[in-house]
Amino acid sequence: MVFSSSLFLLYFLPIFLIVYFLIAREYKNNIALIASIFFYSWGAPDFIFIVFGSIAIDFYIVNLLSKSVGRKKRFLLSLSIILNVGLLAYFKYANFFIENVNELLTNLGSKPIHWVSIALPIGISFFTFQKLTYSVDVYRKAHKPLKKITDYALYILMFPQLIAGPIVRFNEIADQIEDRSANENMNNRLTGFFRFVIGLSKKVLIANVLGEEVDKIFELGAGELTTVTAWAGVFAYAFQIYFDFSGYSDMAIGIGKMIGFKFPENFNNPYISQSITEFWRRWHITLGRWMKDYLYIPLGGNRVSKRRLYFNLWLVFLISGLWHGAAWNFVIWGAFHGLFLVADRLFLLKFYSKIGKIPSIIITFLIVLVGWTIFRAENISHAWIFIQKMFTFDFEGYNFYFDNKFYTIMIFAVIFSFWGAFRGVEKWQDKLFNKEQKFSSLIIMSIVSVIFVLICVSSITSSGFNPFIYFRF
Repeated sequence: MVFSSSLFLLYFLPIFLIVYFLIAREYKNNIALIASIFFYSWGAPDFIFIVFGSIAIDFYIVNLLSKSVGRKKRFLLSLSIILNVGLLAYFKYANFFIENVNELLTNLGSKPIHWVSIALPIGISFFTFQKLTYSVDVYRKAHKPLKKITDYALYILMFPQLIAGPIVRFNEIADQIEDRSANENMNNRLTGFFRFVIGLSKKVLIANVLGEEVDKIFELGAGELTTVTAWAGVFAYAFQIYFDFSGYSDMAIGIGKMIGFKFPENFNNPYISQSITEFWRRWHITLGRWMKDYLYIPLGGNRVSKRRLYFNLWLVFLISGLWHGAAWNFVIWGAFHGLFLVADRLFLLKFYSKIGKIPSIIITFLIVLVGWTIFRAENISHAWIFIQKMFTFDFEGYNFYFDNKFYTIMIFAVIFSFWGAFRGVEKWQDKLFNKEQKFSSLIIMSIVSVIFVLICVSSITSSGFNPFIYFRF
């Protein structure tokens, strides 16, 4: 079940919200947990008991950790990390490892290993990181552990951000799990609904339309691709993944706000970035912060030599690439971004400061586009074919035609992706999404929300194309 499905929009979410708003406050966590279990079980019934088991083991390990000191405390932290990273490694990377070993064995003339492919549990990358923050935050005494295992299960399985983030760190939300009465008001419910609809519209009305053409272009053979087609496909994919992923984050933040949670922001106009360093402060913000606080700083952060610092930056983004998917193109994509982060520190930031804002945005966006080519391609050879076509200026051969709907949506995608570069837009966005609204504004936002929900539902029911990009990750 995904947020942009008719089942979720017409049945699951309305029923959940009605029950949640009507039930007494002391039972709200239980209702949210039951809904989250149902939500996850609908998409991955075979894995729910594995998730339950890991939650139970982790809960008691961390409770014991909070009461321990010295070596025992460090041992329990290590045990929790090994449990969670081990599950992630097994389910997400075992197939990748065996496939590469078999390829090596075949090249050496040996028999491949017989292996039954392992299915990937939905959302495992996201909830594994949240489980790790629970262990580490309690170890660091950033917050006390939760008293109830049901509250911990809710933190891990909370359906608004379960399958696509944002990655919510334990110390940011622990108090809200136990008491969020201060956030449960009509203003938050209506502005949360508005935020949800904004995200839904980004996903359904922009990402889906572009995604149909992206799939067609990336399925073309090398002989059918031209420079124009390749660039059109990469541009469209850049906007598809942005409006798809940021749309899901908006929907998650909106639902959370409706039920009293304040989730962290996950996107902030990333395509107006003037460097790759800035891009990662604006794109998937919660992942970047997680990598910094739980991986980069423990590796030494900025307290090490320059060589070690550059290596650590590169290593963190190599791991980030692998986190996104068990394939070499994701690893290379992470290394690609890591190299530009190092280059920023070495000389690029000085260069950008000299050439000015607009040229810096254009250069950074072009770097990101090449990265997205590697990210979207089925494999490395496919990515190389695309990149070659982008830069060989081949305008002859197969002609690929786009309809007026595609061109119209592309124009809107460009406007909404880059309008943050204009003065005052980011402040207006912050005021719209994060400040308390006047009664008249709430009325307007509610009317707009209802109109766009109807448009989105009509679009979903009339089209069979409604992919969820992050099922791959």
